[in-house]
This record gives sequence, C-alpha cells and structure tokens, in this order.
Amino acid sequence: MTKSKSPCILYVGTYPPRECGIATFTKDLTDAIDKEFSPGVKGRILAINDNGTSIYNYPRKVMLQINETNIEDYLNIANEINRLNQIKLVNIQHEYGIFGGDWGNYLLPFLELLKKPVVITMHTVLPRPQEKLKKLTQSIINRSAAVAVMTKTAARLLENSYGISKSKISIIPHGVHNITFPSKSKAKKKLNLSDKFVLSTFGMLNRDKGIEYAIEALPEIIKEFPNVLYLILGATHPVVLKQEGERYRNKLKKLVMKLGLKDYVKFYNKYLSLPELIEYLKATDIYVSPTLNPRQSVSGTVSYALSCACPIIATANQYAKDVIEPGHRGYLTGFRDAKAIEKALFDLLRDKAARKEMGKNAYFYSRHMTFQNVALSYFKLFNDLAKIVPREKGKLPAVNLSHIKTLTDKFGIIQFATHTKPDPHSGYCMDDNARALLGCAIYYKLNPSKSVLNLINIYLNFIKFSQKYNGEFHPFVNYNKTFNSDEGESEDSFGRAIWTLGYVISGRHLPDDVRKKAAKIFNKAIKSAPNLKSLRAIAFVLLGLCMAEEKESDAGRALLIKKLTDKLAKVYLKQAEEDPKKNWRWFENCLTYSNYKLPEALLRAYHITKNKEYLRVAEDSLKFLMKISFEKGYFSPIGQDGWFFRNGKRSYFDQQPEDTTSAVEALLAAYQITKKKDYLNKAKLSFEWFLGKNHLNQMIYDEATGGCYDGLGKYSINFNQGAESTISYFLARLVMDDVK
Repeated sequence: MTKSKSPCILYVGTYPPRECGIATFTKDLTDAIDKEFSPGVKGRILAINDNGTSIYNYPRKVMLQINETNIEDYLNIANEINRLNQIKLVNIQHEYGIFGGDWGNYLLPFLELLKKPVVITMHTVLPRPQEKLKKLTQSIINRSAAVAVMTKTAARLLENSYGISKSKISIIPHGVHNITFPSKSKAKKKLNLSDKFVLSTFGMLNRDKGIEYAIEALPEIIKEFPNVLYLILGATHPVVLKQEGERYRNKLKKLVMKLGLKDYVKFYNKYLSLPELIEYLKATDIYVSPTLNPRQSVSGTVSYALSCACPIIATANQYAKDVIEPGHRGYLTGFRDAKAIEKALFDLLRDKAARKEMGKNAYFYSRHMTFQNVALSYFKLFNDLAKIVPREKGKLPAVNLSHIKTLTDKFGIIQFATHTKPDPHSGYCMDDNARALLGCAIYYKLNPSKSVLNLINIYLNFIKFSQKYNGEFHPFVNYNKTFNSDEGESEDSFGRAIWTLGYVISGRHLPDDVRKKAAKIFNKAIKSAPNLKSLRAIAFVLLGLCMAEEKESDAGRALLIKKLTDKLAKVYLKQAEEDPKKNWRWFENCLTYSNYKLPEALLRAYHITKNKEYLRVAEDSLKFLMKISFEKGYFSPIGQDGWFFRNGKRSYFDQQPEDTTSAVEALLAAYQITKKKDYLNKAKLSFEWFLGKNHLNQMIYDEATGGCYDGLGKYSINFNQGAESTISYFLARLVMDDVK
C-alpha cells in the first residue's frame, strides 16, 4: 500500500494495465486532477480486479485492490478506508459489469460501511430499468453524497425514472485530451496514409460495436471513392476473449473477404496507447460508430473523435443524440442499417466543405470536455463536499511561448487569429507589439535565449518603425506595412509603448544595444506625455516612468511622474467630492477596460515619491474595484458588452483576458508595496480566472497551444486566440512567478 501525508481522493474503478474503458477513464481523470491540484491533494486508486484470475502490475498510485467477486474484500477494504485519515473523499467509477454480485450489488455493503463522503460517477444510466435494477441503482446513489453523469439526458433519466433529487446530480462531460486543431494531411503523412481517405472505428472489439454494418456499407462507396480505407482499431475486449476468443473479429474478416474489401479495410488488433490512438484519430476523415445499443449513455470513443475534429456517423443511441447535432457535427443513422450508413458516408464524401465544417464544429464543441475542464468540475464538486484543499495550491502551467511565436512574423505580432491560425488581414497594432515586447523582456530574465532575444528585437523594431516624426506612434500597421491615413490618434497605444520602453531601458539583464535603442525611442516620445488626456494612457505612461525611475533617478522624469500622478489624483478627488455617500469611488462615471491600471499607476508613483495621498487614492479606488470584481468566490471582470455606468447595471459578459491581467498586476503591486495579504490572495484568485475559476468553470488558457481564448461569454467561450488575449495571459503568468 502506498501511503501519503497529503489529503487524498480515493478513486474506485478498474485501472491500467487492466484493459477496459473504465480503466482508461479512471487514469485520465485522476491524472488530470493531479496535474491541476497536486501537491495540495493526491489521487489514489482502489483497483477492481476481475474474478481474482488476473494479476496486474499496478503503478504506485494504486493504493488498494479488491477482487470483484469476493464480498469479504469489499467489507475489509471499506474498514481500511475508514481508518486512513488522509482519504477525504471516495469517487466510484460505476459500471454495472465491473462490480461483483447481481448487477454489481456488492457495492451496497461497501457503501454502508464507508464513513467518507462518496461521489458516484454513473457511466451508464439505463432508461426503463427493471424494478430490481432500479432499486439497486437508487440504493447506490442514496448512499452517496452526490452523483455525476455525463449528459443532460442521463440526468433527466435519474430524476424522472429513478426519482433522484435534481440537487444531488451534477452533469460533468466525458473528458477528452486537449490537442491542437489537427492537420489531417500531416497526421496521414506520419502514418503513411497520405493517399487515403480514412474512415475509422476504435475501441475494444465486441459484437455490440455493430462493425459489420459499416463494412456492408462500403462496396458502393469504393466504386466512387477507391481511395477509402476503413481502419478498425483496437484489441478484442478481454471478457469477450475469455468467452468466445476471436470469433467476432474472424467473422468480420470473412465478411471483408466476401465483399471484396481486402484492400479497403484494415484491422489493428492491439490495445492502442493514447498517443497512437490520437494520431489515428487526427488522420481520420470520418469517424463511424455503428453501435447496436440504443441505450448507450456515454461513449469515450465518440468523445475522443469529436476532440480530433472528426465528423461522425453514428447510430442514434442515447449518447450520440446528445452530442451529435445532425448536419452540424455529423449524421445519425438507424440501427443495423448498412444502407443508412452508406448514404451518410456518400453525403460527407461528396461534400468536402460540409465535412470540413462539421469537423471544425466537432472540435470546438469538445473544448468544454477537455480533461482540464472536467478536472475543474470534479474538484469543485469534491471540494464542496469535503473541503479538501484550496485550488490555489495547485501547480501553475509552465510558461509556453508557442502561440506567441505562431502569431509573430519577421515584422511583428499579428493582431487577430481565426481559432489558432493568424489572420494576416488584421495587420499589426501597437498595443499588441508593446505588450509582446514587455512580456518577452521580462521572460528574458528567466530564459536569456536567442529565440527570446529575437522576439524582443522584432517587437522593438516594430515600435521604432511605427514612431512618427513628432515622437508619437501609429496605432496600426497594415499587413503590407503601410499606415492608414484615417487612423486618428490613440493615446492608449502611446501609453502602452512608453510603459514597455520604460521597462526595457531599466532592464539591466537585457543587452545594451536593446536598451539603447529603446531609450532613443522613449526619449523622442516622452515629450508628448504631459499633454495626455486619456486617464488610462496617463496610467500606462506612469508605469513606464516609474519602472525607469526605480532603476536610475532622473530629475526631469521625477517631475513628470509628479505632474501626471497629480492629474490622476485630482480627477479622482473631484469625483469623490460629488459622491458624499461614497457609493462610487472611481475616476470616471463608467468602468470600462484596463480599470485596475489606474490604481496601479498611483501605487507605483507612491512607491517612488512616498506621497501618502497617492497611496490613499490608490487603495480607495482599488477597494471599490475589488468589491465589484469579486463575487461568489471568483474574479469577474467588467464585461465589455455594456461596461458599468454609474447608477446603472454592470455588464458581466464578454469578459476579456486583458482586464484579468490588469487585475493580477495591480493587486500584486498593491501587495508588494503595502504587504497586505488580502491583495495577494485576490491576485491569486484573479489569475485563477484563466485556469477555470470563472462562471463557466472552464479553462481560458489553452495548454495545448500556449494561447489564450479571446473572451468569456454568458454561456460559451470565444475560441479565437488572438494576440491581446495570448500576451495578456503570458504577462499574468510571468508576474505570478513573483508570488512566494
């Protein structure tokens, strides 16, 4: 037995190397939760062994084992779990076939003895159950603190057919692995399938798969599309092997030969590793799921295919009807109907545009199902029941520049992306290139590599290119490197450039030639700063001035810091005079974007000047913002769909990463300057917005690409990963390294 001093969640289910769909899911789920929340909490396994006939070489993570047919094991292990104080909660992966007794009723005495809170994950919820099965299911769930199901249909069945209280049911989707949007051509090349149109079905082979009907659909297909190849991936289910050996596989092979499909159907009789499986799915043009079970509650195979951008043809079982919107992510067919499968295949084979669109729809539909999001949902449920550990004790994702590099060409960082693909027609903007320079200049201190220095020079050269003769900056540059004649003025762009340049010239870890070039641009521009009217532009400029002044004192710079800070403070005090009830402690009559930058600028100025009035105004306005921004235990930035006008209602949606980063930076600055712990705690909580602590409980940062989604709506995420969002996350992640 592996012991752990950290609090543990004990997961009960089958586990690899046992070959079983539940085993795969248990491993994927526990790995995802451990990745997000370790070392604050550990995942441990109670493995269910089949009939005592198999001995498995389990990893150390497996803490306990039960022989599924030995009732004494269930009783003894329940008592052992009760004795282990580090186990705070038990999560049972429930499938009727993996526990002993009638329909797995050996679970009942196990649950009766357990004194720890239990969450049951129901992988199958049967409609119209027999009375005996219904009572067993009710008893199992009634002895648990909560039940998780994977679809709305399963939740409705529990409520309506089993009488389970809605308040006890959580809907958490089947997890999928977070991969970048796949290139089918690259995946095929890797597998030597470049000249093939790939159909596939995967999973442990058994008669319920209905694969013969997919095979029978092919003879007419190959006449029109002779490059079609149908891959049948996966070993035969171990239970099936014991009962009948390879009879079903051999039957399918005979059917292939009979129909003259030897060159069009290939069997891969092996238990595929996850990387192997993902590669085959990435190469799949159409995924086929001809299962014969109309009551199938969940399908890991269909879920994985969605996540690999596969349009899907599936029989209309319970799960397929939940996730495949016909004509949007694929097609549904009748059961045991080869002609219907043939028709659906022809429809997709003949319409490349529709096929591509459905694959894209499948991929983006599955983003809420990534194991990171599933882990967040499960842990929230666990924590609500057992108060295991604060989320903040988990690991932060490693810094990843991949998507920033994807968006960057030799001239600068491209403004927008369609999903993850840069949109060159959007051109370049000063704000993004200034942010990118700031992030890379900070990161160079941690990673002084040639590749990071190359990015620094690209962004610095862009700023130089965009500087006007009077020292100000063009806010936008077209992709053909021209400026717009009607671009107007952008004080914000000016401010962000000064902020970044101020950091660069103060960065003694940076090469001298970089600092000298930045200083030349800075000195030419700064003479325009006293005339700024935009409060945010003033704040951005102050951040740059204070960074430069902190490293090397300059009388002229110090005077400008005082002048601009006085201007900010004066605006705030004038507003305060008009608000004797202290209901609106802000600089303006509206909260818009980058709000936290205003108090941060005052904090930085206080740190330089020691003027306590600056500190008072900074903290007053910061506390006002915090009161509005933190609700229900998470950070909620002002929505860009409507903002928040005085005496009006605040907007909650179209939340954007830039605003979250502003909060993280300002609150960390407040903590570093005042040493008040509440600022530190709120900074951490703000950063958690990126990692799923938001109203959708979904990741905004994409670990697969290193990018960040563009916004958080009321019900969904904007899955584009543009420059502003990606760099905003990058900056927030970098400053979190300052948290000790």
